Amino acid sequence: MRSESLPRSAIREREGRYIYIACPWTPLGGGMFKVADYLIQAQASSAAIASADAAELRPLDTRGGANALYSFWVLATALARITRGRFSGRLAGVHVNMAERLSLFRKGAIIAACRALGVPVVLHLHAAQLHHFYHSLPRPLQALTRWVFSLPASVVVLGSAARRFVVEELGVAPDRVDIVINGVPEPTHARRAAGDSAMQRVLFLGNLSERKGVSDLLQALALPGFDTARLEVTLAGGGDVGAYEAKAKELGIDGFVRFAGWSDQQQAARLMARTDVLVLPSYDEGLPLVILEALANGVAVVCSPVGEIPSVLSDGVNASFVQPGDVAGIAAGLQRVLQDGELRAALERNGRELYEQQFSIAHFFSSVAHIHQRDFGVAGRPLRAAAVSQDGKA
Repeated sequence: MRSESLPRSAIREREGRYIYIACPWTPLGGGMFKVADYLIQAQASSAAIASADAAELRPLDTRGGANALYSFWVLATALARITRGRFSGRLAGVHVNMAERLSLFRKGAIIAACRALGVPVVLHLHAAQLHHFYHSLPRPLQALTRWVFSLPASVVVLGSAARRFVVEELGVAPDRVDIVINGVPEPTHARRAAGDSAMQRVLFLGNLSERKGVSDLLQALALPGFDTARLEVTLAGGGDVGAYEAKAKELGIDGFVRFAGWSDQQQAARLMARTDVLVLPSYDEGLPLVILEALANGVAVVCSPVGEIPSVLSDGVNASFVQPGDVAGIAAGLQRVLQDGELRAALERNGRELYEQQFSIAHFFSSVAHIHQRDFGVAGRPLRAAAVSQDGKA
């Protein structure tokens, strides 16, 4: 039977429903893009979804990878796709991933358009600095921000600090706010065997910036106490790489510090698999995916207790905390973990256990699917696939 002769409802059922996952679909989206991409990767095949009366999770780019002017065209295209989906009857809802600054206004336009079209929305807040940005806005734009947050069916946040801000300052009803901790996939590369090299490898993975504490880290590495003959420090990420390379040379640490530049998912996975310690001395964060990826890989974590980090990690148990801006403290914290094999092994073991309990992609997908089912009436289905285990066997 030709599809033209089928009732419209039957055609829609056969074609299947879908949910848009909206964010900048480019590495410019940072951790927000990564967590959205992980969600897409973790779903079952379209054939399995169609046979299970579930929705397909589809990417919706809201910014593009070019300049700000081009981003308006990408945003207009996204709005057109939402409109087509609404009138086809197949679009079940839009999961909007939001940060601060221009992301707030771009995503606000998406949310307002969905409200006008009658498309339900889940707003997923990833911003580490939205509270600072909100307080810097003039009162009319603060009011506009509160209005945008009043529109979604629910607001997803990373932890209790973000929840307090959304409820107490943006006026969102507590029963419309869900805390969902991000999740990351199992490692795709086998972990290096303990003692396979005399070298000790430290990794910084993220955008190279002052907010991430990169200058503090370089200054800390220049202090005495490191066994530089067998120390290898890699800084992987975009940003002003040239300026930080020059700083490392000026500090006399360029012999054991290297800059890998921006790294895609597979390059980052290879770096993580061979790393002994991840270091992230940031001034401000939400809940960085790189920390969760380190836990998944059984890598010891040295980080600052900012944002939602201290609500999920414990100092001396599954991470070692250093204070942002404390150069001597960062050096001492790194040296302690590098030199104390028992402490490092405990952080690796406890971190991996915490990942399995709270931060697996299965746990994250299930939490998001529950919200989609409640707010959209349908949800995606997870992919059941073997992952690389800690001994490197599938």
